[in-house]
Amino acid sequence: MARLKRLFGAALPSSNLRMPSADTHGNHNLPVAGIRDKRLSGRRRRIRPGRFGGAMKHSWARRSARASLSLLSAATLAAAAQGNGMSFFITSNGLGNGADLGGLAGADKHCQALAKTAGAGSRTWRAYLSTTASAGAPALHARERIGTGPWQNAKGQVIAKDLEQLHGENSLNKETALTEKGDVVPGYGDTPNRRNILTGSTPEGRAFDGQSDTTCGNWTRSENEGAAVVGRHDRSGGDRHQKSWNSSRMSRGCSQWLLRQEGGDGLFYCFAAD
Repeated sequence: MARLKRLFGAALPSSNLRMPSADTHGNHNLPVAGIRDKRLSGRRRRIRPGRFGGAMKHSWARRSARASLSLLSAATLAAAAQGNGMSFFITSNGLGNGADLGGLAGADKHCQALAKTAGAGSRTWRAYLSTTASAGAPALHARERIGTGPWQNAKGQVIAKDLEQLHGENSLNKETALTEKGDVVPGYGDTPNRRNILTGSTPEGRAFDGQSDTTCGNWTRSENEGAAVVGRHDRSGGDRHQKSWNSSRMSRGCSQWLLRQEGGDGLFYCFAAD
């Protein structure tokens, strides 16, 4: 508790086409292709065969091309993730249930699933989350779950070469802490602001002593009570601790609503451990 107060202080808890007219027998006055039609504006005009059929073909071709481009984009993203050796990302979305991630197992599963969609599912992914000692189970430290590095984002930019650099002078910031899709996560000044990333960790990547809730019940709580330590991927804030990527402040609750109110969205970091 003393360390929490020292670190976080007061932050503790249409269409314009007209249908052709019909005669008294209900037959539509459609001109026959290739026949001169004297009814249009009193002038003799030739109706070109395949006029509307050609337009439909072009429309189908455009839709087909757009679908092909979407498939190509997905394939390109997967190839890029594999080609550049992506080994780090921020989840593009959370689980939608506040800080209840289904424990570490649920968080790891989410990392693995997102990595798979990006073409990097062959690696072993772990969530950067700590848990405190509980019911006879020992504390687990985030830094001990993620391998030894180096780690790079979806664009191939190295964010840290090893654990020491990751928890020291790393290259993490808003432009490099990307999602598995290679997208920038909105931060301070953006709408919505999603900069508060769940970690439950000290600046060194370790669990707290467990005297206070710093992990929303080891990532199983989604109500307004409880709290979790978060980091700021955009490194914005006042002092050194507020700018920390992994240990910036305490949330004021564990619900999705409260996390969003404070500039978060239940997102967390994922690292390839192999």
